[in-house]
Amino acid sequence: MVMTPEAKVKKVVVRQLKLLGAYYFYPVTGGYGMSGVPDIVGCFQGKFFGIECKAGSNKPTPLQRKNLLDIELAGGIAVVVNEKNMNDIENILWGEEEDPRQLEFEFN
Repeated sequence: MVMTPEAKVKKVVVRQLKLLGAYYFYPVTGGYGMSGVPDIVGCFQGKFFGIECKAGSNKPTPLQRKNLLDIELAGGIAVVVNEKNMNDIENILWGEEEDPRQLEFEFN
């Protein structure tokens, strides 16, 4: 089975989350689930995170941006990851990036 570009990003992100020992899952968005939730949500060292995975220059939808902003406003880590920053998960979660927002797409 051929993997989509976005699935490749998710695979790289999950590999890093496993190595870090982070708790994570892929939320169900159909039926009783909530739309616009990030692709991967979890907790690392007591900090909640939401990671939206995109391929290439794809950007989050307005609803995805709203959910990422809500996570950030609640004190969590919210980030959009693509091929350019998919190997930086450890630095993002440890807060070692100078400004994690530079890795995100603009929420405005």
